[in-house]
Amino acid sequence: MKSFLCGVGLLTAMIASAAAETRYDRNIEKAAMDIVAGKMGNIRGGFSYKQRPQLVLLPYAPPPAPVPVEPPRKEASGNDGLTPAVERRVSRTVF
Repeated sequence: MKSFLCGVGLLTAMIASAAAETRYDRNIEKAAMDIVAGKMGNIRGGFSYKQRPQLVLLPYAPPPAPVPVEPPRKEASGNDGLTPAVERRVSRTVF
């Protein structure tokens, strides 16, 4: 019975140490943020938050006229450059 109680006590101590929160100092966090912000400087863009950026628009240029497409030519021999599809016989032998 003693070993069971010692085991429960040890397990409780392990769980308590894992569940305990670390001490956190908000002043250190604020000081670190101030130091980093001072080193970064002003990284904000050049526009005021009230100003809308003006976009540059290109002058309208009409699209070029479409070029007429030639109809495909058929050769005199009847061969249009394509290979005829041939189904090969499938072997029924399974290895």
